[in-house]
Amino acid sequence: MAANPASINLTNQFLIAMPGMADDTFAGAVVYMCEHTDKGALGLVINKPIDIKLRNLFEKVELPLDREDLADAPVYFGGPVQTERGFVLHEPVGGHYSSSLTIPGGLEMTTSKDVLEALSNGAGPKKVLVTLGYSGWSAGQLEDEIARNGWLTVSASPEIIFDTPVELRYERALSLLGVHPGMLMQEAGHA
Repeated sequence: MAANPASINLTNQFLIAMPGMADDTFAGAVVYMCEHTDKGALGLVINKPIDIKLRNLFEKVELPLDREDLADAPVYFGGPVQTERGFVLHEPVGGHYSSSLTIPGGLEMTTSKDVLEALSNGAGPKKVLVTLGYSGWSAGQLEDEIARNGWLTVSASPEIIFDTPVELRYERALSLLGVHPGMLMQEAGHA
């Protein structure tokens, strides 16, 4: 008997867009799921850099960036919701910031400026991915998209987020399932 998709919690998982994703926003996307409840879901796209470097983002919020390892790192398109707002996905640091979500078994996502202030003076988490915007789904919407074969899911790997070149993240996320992109078909079959 198949599991009821509504009973599956996708927190700390990757959503991997299937070829032929109807929504161009998510074509080829890998989304790290920060939260998934019966009220909806929130995630950050980890493989769509935009034309802004972290040094530029810090200039816009009037903070210096004393971390050369981060200065030229790209800012990512996290999703189509609140694209003017920053989201910092980072290794767990134990709730040091005023607005952080600790992802069970996974990372932390912070939206308060204090994480940027910590990074600006050389402190803060060592591994970070900064996005503008997030991906959100209302209650049942993500489960419906999965049921219609829009997404594959797999347990997330911090190494893919922080240590894998962006152009390889989609393929590496698929490899966690033992799948190569060429094996996927655009149309799903239904019995």
